[in-house]
This record gives sequence, structure tokens and C-alpha cells, in this order.
Amino acid sequence: MDSTVLFALGLTVFAGLATGIGSFIAFFASRTNTKFLSVSLGFSAGVMIYVSMIEIFFKSKDALTAAHGETNGYWLTLLGFFGGMIFMAVLDRILPQLGNPHEVKTVEDMDDGPTNDEYARLRKMGIFTALAIAIHNFPEGIATFMSAMQDPALGIAIAIAVAIHNIPEGIAVSVPIYYATGSKKKAFKYSFLSGLAEPFGAIVAWLFLMPFLSDTLFGIVFAGVAGIMVFISLDELLPAAKRYDEAHLSIYGLIAGMLVMALSLVLLA
Repeated sequence: MDSTVLFALGLTVFAGLATGIGSFIAFFASRTNTKFLSVSLGFSAGVMIYVSMIEIFFKSKDALTAAHGETNGYWLTLLGFFGGMIFMAVLDRILPQLGNPHEVKTVEDMDDGPTNDEYARLRKMGIFTALAIAIHNFPEGIATFMSAMQDPALGIAIAIAVAIHNIPEGIAVSVPIYYATGSKKKAFKYSFLSGLAEPFGAIVAWLFLMPFLSDTLFGIVFAGVAGIMVFISLDELLPAAKRYDEAHLSIYGLIAGMLVMALSLVLLA
């Protein structure tokens, strides 16, 4: 295993295990800093949207047009891009049956204890939410890994953006599990395990995609990665940021994320 693969896998571990930070915040913070969360989630969305539309989409297009010509290459790029969106949309249609991975939770939710007949329901909700987040995080692991393999600087930016948006997901898992069991250890464990889906997705990409990598496969997968990240930004990050929002903080965060990503791509080129 070469250093580039280890680096890419390490980034997915970092991004995935940020769910544990959400657990830590839920258990040890007295209040949720909603302003910080709003700006951070907006920033993460800005990074993902900018890098997907400006960098990843066109890297995909270049690879596919080189292999299949201008017209066919562009159509294949569009197919991969919107295919990634459709894939995430299908996941989001399935996951609500298991639990809602996008439901916003805050530290203050810890203050509203359940009644006795709610404990079993809360435990089931927490486990299903952990499972839903794990399934949802799997393609994010592929996206982070493939991006890092192509461009380490790009992989770092995506890993940070994914890590930021995994923090409230960790809270969403921890709160119901803690109330159902009374155990911070169990709540942290489920939150931690849900984040392991990110490196698992990276391992699957390394074992099953990398051995067959060609311009065509790379282009389609990369276009799909762009579609996945744009969908996550529009469907998950921005709505969550707006729910935490005060004034226009989420939009300011979005613009800042785009600006930082644009400058970093220029400076690291």
C-alpha cells in the first residue's frame, strides 16, 4: 500500500470519526453554539459546491472527452453527475424508513428527558439513525478517497467539509441513545461506529474501483462524486444551516467556503 493510498484512507477516517466530536459536544457542552454551527455548515456546503462544480466536474469532463470525444464525453459527464444525485435521492427516500439522518439535534435536547414509555422508542430511533447515517456516509467515503487519490489538496478540502457536517450527525445519534440507555459510553460507541462507514467506503473504492481505473471509469465516478456532494450540500447542509441560522450566517459561511476553496486551489496549484 503506497503513501498516497494511506493518505487518502487517513482522510476518510478523519472525516468519518468527526461524528465522535458530535457526541463529545452533546455530553460536555452546556449549550449548542448555533451561530458557529450555522456558519460551519454553510462553509462546508460552500466548499463542496464550489469544488464539485468548478474542479471535479471539469476534471471528469476532461477525462471523458479525452477517451470518448467532445460530445460523447460531455454526455457521459452529465450522466455521471446526475446519476450521483439520483443515487443520493434514492438513498434519502429509503433512509427515512430507518431513521432520519438529517434531523437537527442540539445539546439542549439533552434537557428534555423522556417518559418511561419512550425509552424503547428512543433506543430504536438512535440505532436506526446510526444505521441511516452509516449508509449515508458510505458514498461520502468513496468521494473523499477518490478525490484524495486524484489531488491530495482537493481531498483535504473535501475531508474537512465532510467532517464539519458529520458533527451534528454525531449529536443526532448520541442524544436518543443516551436517553434510552443512560450510558454515554454506548451513545458514543454508536456515534463512533456510524462514522466508520466513511473509511469502509474508501476501502471498497480502493479494492473494487482502483484496480480497474481507466479514463472512462475515473471520469464517470468523479462526475458521480460531484453530483453526490452537490446533492448533500443542497439537501442536507444548507437546510440544516438555515435551521441553526441567525440572520444570514449560513449564507455568509457558504460564500466564505467558496472563497477559501477558490483561493486554496489557486495557491496550491
